[in-house]
Amino acid sequence: MNKLVSVITPTYNCGAYIEDTIKSVIDQTYANWEMIIVDDMSTDNTEEIVKKYAASDNRIKYYKLEHNSGAAVARTKAMEIAKGNYMAFLDSDDLWISNKLEKQLKFMEKNNINFSCTSYEQIDEKNNKLGKVIKCIPKTNYNRLLLDCPVGNSTVVYNVDSMGKFKVPDIRKRNDDALWLQMLKKEQYIYGLNEILMEYRIRNNSISSNKFSLVKYHWKLYREIEHLGVLRSSFHVAYWGFLKVFKIK
Repeated sequence: MNKLVSVITPTYNCGAYIEDTIKSVIDQTYANWEMIIVDDMSTDNTEEIVKKYAASDNRIKYYKLEHNSGAAVARTKAMEIAKGNYMAFLDSDDLWISNKLEKQLKFMEKNNINFSCTSYEQIDEKNNKLGKVIKCIPKTNYNRLLLDCPVGNSTVVYNVDSMGKFKVPDIRKRNDDALWLQMLKKEQYIYGLNEILMEYRIRNNSISSNKFSLVKYHWKLYREIEHLGVLRSSFHVAYWGFLKVFKIK
């Protein structure tokens, strides 16, 4: 198997981390990839760093949006440009283990799987491991994903030849959850490979680190994008809040 994998990486002001992210793709044991980095009008040195790598490796492609539009728009733009048989998602501050693509693609090919994720662990801003592993579950369907999204964004790979392309719902936060929900309307399950193949960075100043600031985005996801009823949407917001308060996984 030597199919092309498109690595989808939206970015915004990640100059402190994106070099390590790019290196983790360059170091992959599976070499037939293209990395599409779409910059949402960064104001730091992100562009300089990415262009340095793009100049020396033609598999790395850099695009900059004309206006700051949010991660959903940047991710959709990258997906439109992508030419791969598979798409893999990697946020611009996360890291892949070196054999991530090789292992995950073999898992998918062997088991005739179109949509998959893996387990991952947390690291801090200096790449130190935090001792917390998030294990994937064997398979997740639409209703299960609604509960607490047991899927790490930077672990996901899907088969474009089988499933086609998708537009990311235009929501500033939780747009990865929204995308998986769209895809699970076409593919019944996302299957989990229970191996740690990604490192998820916890940043002290990130919006996602403040879980309760995300409540309005969860409500928007359930009501405006998925068009769930008021009672069902309220249940899911309350359930999510309960998990975060008591730190239940």
